[in-house]
Amino acid sequence: MKIKLFKSLWEYVQFEGSPLNIRMDHQIERVLERIANAGYSGIESPLPIQEQEEWFRHLLDSYQLEFIAQVLTRDDHSDSFAYQARRAADFQPLMIVSHSAKDSMAYEDQLDFFRKAVSIEEDIKLPIAHETHRGRAMFTPWNTSRLLKEVDGLKINADFSHWCCVCESLLEAEESHIATAIERSIHIHGRVGYNEGPQVSDPRAPEYGKELMRHEEWWDRIVQAHIQRGAKSVTFTPEFGPPGYMQVLPYTRQHVVDLWDINLWVAERFKARNEH
Repeated sequence: MKIKLFKSLWEYVQFEGSPLNIRMDHQIERVLERIANAGYSGIESPLPIQEQEEWFRHLLDSYQLEFIAQVLTRDDHSDSFAYQARRAADFQPLMIVSHSAKDSMAYEDQLDFFRKAVSIEEDIKLPIAHETHRGRAMFTPWNTSRLLKEVDGLKINADFSHWCCVCESLLEAEESHIATAIERSIHIHGRVGYNEGPQVSDPRAPEYGKELMRHEEWWDRIVQAHIQRGAKSVTFTPEFGPPGYMQVLPYTRQHVVDLWDINLWVAERFKARNEH
């Protein structure tokens, strides 16, 4: 099984008023060089603003990095998704990862959104992984598994750290829903959550050994599910984020850990465990 590691550009992009307007400053070129030199296969990021598109494509080609495109729906979620997914397809990404719909939407409206999303996925002929994210339709294990069972072809990006936070547990009581989610996961966001939040301060710390082991168990099961269905590779994005996901010291807002280091540590550990 080949493991493809992707680096999120989360901490390097600026949202200009809406998720449809992402500005990348010119430090990105140095960042992409560092990402390529660290052994990542590619990057995961929202789309740049239109005037930066040509420059962004050139950088991807220059550093021979694959691309996973992120989209974030808002307002009229179906229309927002359709516009962003079709625009993302022009970049020929490996896949699209979507922050989809809202937790507050009626279940029937969520169903309608995801049925339309699967239809668009079939039309653009690109795999789309919908995020298991707080604030979105897939914010709990039970709502996610219900949607997966009702919508054929619906696939997810597994970020179970959010569910740990929402459920205030390591999901011991949610095994049937976890099993369904694992079978339909096509991408992994590698962040370690805990009972009270979506991101432990440092996954290398012994006090978070239980949480790390639990997440690695889920990730290993996703790899095994890929193997069983004949997939040739698994994609993994270590997704520890900047403040306010990352804890900081009061008053000074000093970071408690180096973000680059912990993401690379999680990525290399995952690859070492699963690439054979």
